[in-house]
Amino acid sequence: MTLPSLEDLRDKLKQTDRKIVRLLDERARISVTIGKIKAEQGLDVYDASQEAKIFDYLKKVNGGALPDRYLKKIFREIISVSRALQKPVTVTYLGPEASFSHLAAQSHFGSSTHLIPQRSIYSVFDEVEKGNVQWGVVPVENSLEGSINVTLDRLLSTPLKIQAEIFLKISHCLLSLQNRMDGISSIYSHPQALAQCRGWLNFHFPRVPCIEVESTAAAARVARKEGSSAAIGSRLAAATYGLNIIAEDIEDNPSNTTRFLVIGERASGKTGRDKTSILFGTPHAPGALYNALRPFAERRINLMKIESHPVKERLWEYLFFVDFVGHIEDRKIKTCMKDLAKQTTFLNILGSYPRSEEVL
Repeated sequence: MTLPSLEDLRDKLKQTDRKIVRLLDERARISVTIGKIKAEQGLDVYDASQEAKIFDYLKKVNGGALPDRYLKKIFREIISVSRALQKPVTVTYLGPEASFSHLAAQSHFGSSTHLIPQRSIYSVFDEVEKGNVQWGVVPVENSLEGSINVTLDRLLSTPLKIQAEIFLKISHCLLSLQNRMDGISSIYSHPQALAQCRGWLNFHFPRVPCIEVESTAAAARVARKEGSSAAIGSRLAAATYGLNIIAEDIEDNPSNTTRFLVIGERASGKTGRDKTSILFGTPHAPGALYNALRPFAERRINLMKIESHPVKERLWEYLFFVDFVGHIEDRKIKTCMKDLAKQTTFLNILGSYPRSEEVL
C-alpha cells in the first residue's frame, strides 16, 4: 500500500488542528458560563469529584491511539485553563519552588494555577484556614520513610477537609551546570534525597563529598552558583534553575512514592470510587480497638490503612488514622460511623475524596 505524501498528511493535520482550536474555543465559552453559574450558587471552581468523573469519562471514550495517561495530561491542562477563565485559582504548597510538593501541586492542578510556596506544613494549613489561599497541598506519607508526623498533627485540629489525594513518584536526578560527571567536586541535596541515592552515589562518586542542605531546591540553587558542584533534585528543579540533567532516576529504590493531600474548606462529592479518611480515639480497655474495627468488618468495608499516632499531651495514649473504601454519604458508611462513634472517645471525619490509582 502506498503511503500518502508528507504534504498531504501535514495538510490533514492542519485541518484537524483548526477543528481542535474551534472546539477548545467552544469549550472555553461553556466553561465561562459554568463559572458564572457556580458564582451565583456559591460553588468552588475546583471540584475534585467532578474532575475525577471527567477523567473516567475520557478513558471510556478514548479511541486508543493516544494512551490514557497522555490524554489525561492534555485534559488536565485544558481543565486548568478552564478554571482560570472562571476565577483565578490559588494553591499553596510546602516550598520552596521546584520542591516535590511543588511538582505534586502542579501535576494535579495544572500550570494555569497560581502556586504559592510556604516554608512549613503548618503554614500551608494556616494560609488555607485563614482564607488567604483556596487550597493547599501537603505530603502525608512516603512509601519508604512512612507517615509525615507534622501533617498528621495538623489534621488533628484543622477544620479543613481532605478533597483529593496525589501519588507522586519521587524520581531523583543529578543536576549541574556541567554536562558530564567528570569534574564534579561536590554534591548537595536534602538528607533524605542523599540517603535514597546512597548506593548510586557510592558507585559513581565514591570520593566526592555529599553535603546536606534544607531542600532539593536549595541544592539546585547552590549548584547554579557553583559551576563545579551538582545537586540531587527533580526535573522541575532543573528547568526552574537552568541546570543540566546529567543522570536520571538515580534513586536506589524505583518504587519510592509520596502521597500528598489536597486540603480545603468544603467536602468533596461522590464519584463511586472514593476513599474516606477518619481519626478516632479509643478508651483504655481490653478489646477497645477490636470493638472499634468491628463495624467495618460487619459491613465488609475495606480498610486501606490503619496507623496509630501518639497524643502529645498524654503519655502512652494513641489516636488512630484510618483510610477505607467508600464515601461518607454512602448509606453503609453512615451507619458504620454511627456504630463507630459508640465505641470511641473521639471521632473526626477528615474527608471523603476520589480514590487515586495513578502515580504521577
